[in-house]
Amino acid sequence: MPLLKGLRIWQEQKSYIGVHTMATTSKITVRSQFEAVKAVLLETGHADLADFIDGRIAQTIKKNSTERKPTAKQVENEGYKSDILAWMDADTVYAAGDVLKGVSSIVASGMSINRVSALLTQLVESGAVVKTVDKRKNFYSLAE
Repeated sequence: MPLLKGLRIWQEQKSYIGVHTMATTSKITVRSQFEAVKAVLLETGHADLADFIDGRIAQTIKKNSTERKPTAKQVENEGYKSDILAWMDADTVYAAGDVLKGVSSIVASGMSINRVSALLTQLVESGAVVKTVDKRKNFYSLAE
């Protein structure tokens, strides 16, 4: 019976910290949820279950700390990005449509303008390409 009381307390805390509302300012993570359950279990005197929760927290930390290999799509996109950088000339400004029509590997793949724009945005974020906006249209050039 004390465990049920503890779960009610946990549910009240959960709604208090903003899980059920859009007013949260910090991201609720699996780890934070486990920490809240552990606190309730310790308050109600269930140390054995709290040890179980500690194991789950350790699994979560281990899972988040492992390095992951890039997906096949990410590897493919890296090839396209290097093709775009090799195709672009210094001191020339390009629109996404120009890149779509000019890079032979992109033309051959039948890629959409939205995906080309996403690749260019990734290149801007990496600092390899500079983005300028003129009359609500994006233009891209090589970074100097």
